[in-house]
Amino acid sequence: MLAKVLIRRKFRTGHTKEIVALLNDLRAVAMRQAGYLSGLTLMAPDNSNNMLVIGTWQSLEDWYRWKADPDRTRLEAMLEIYQDGPTQYEAYVVGTGFTG
Repeated sequence: MLAKVLIRRKFRTGHTKEIVALLNDLRAVAMRQAGYLSGLTLMAPDNSNNMLVIGTWQSLEDWYRWKADPDRTRLEAMLEIYQDGPTQYEAYVVGTGFTG
């Protein structure tokens, strides 16, 4: 089932070049993963240090496999150096089985 993953990060000021480079590296590696469909990086208009990535995966299993990947965890650790707090994750599947 199609999955959307929201990844929220708040960065400290002054390291834009390093942050953008790491985010680009992370996206490039993600694009080669099984199940990856797309990603969108958003920046808060009132605070450019707050970013939200919306990833689309063929399944939650594909996302969880990528989340545990050693290349991803290495890049995530490098990003955390510039963060003001931990990365926050929310995963959703598209559609519902809700019957009310």
